[in-house]
Amino acid sequence: MVYIMSSRRNGTLYTGVTSNGPRRIHEHREGLVPGFTKQYGVKMLVWYELHQSISTAIAREKNIKGWPRRWKLDLINKMNPDWEDLYGHLG
Repeated sequence: MVYIMSSRRNGTLYTGVTSNGPRRIHEHREGLVPGFTKQYGVKMLVWYELHQSISTAIAREKNIKGWPRRWKLDLINKMNPDWEDLYGHLG
């Protein structure tokens, strides 16, 4: 799973990749992961994409991380125009 988290609507963004979405997002939300997301209060899951293999997910994450901020905002707005926290949508 490739995901983007945000501190708030149009706030600080974090792009990550994981093989266990619910666990990893929970760690970010609860501040259990030291680093960027904890430091900047990035707790809302605003976009995600599932992949069949971790190698394709990692490639997609690297691609997105190289994008301008505007492209990331467009990606989020296309999937989640209300900027809802999508954590509850994970299985």
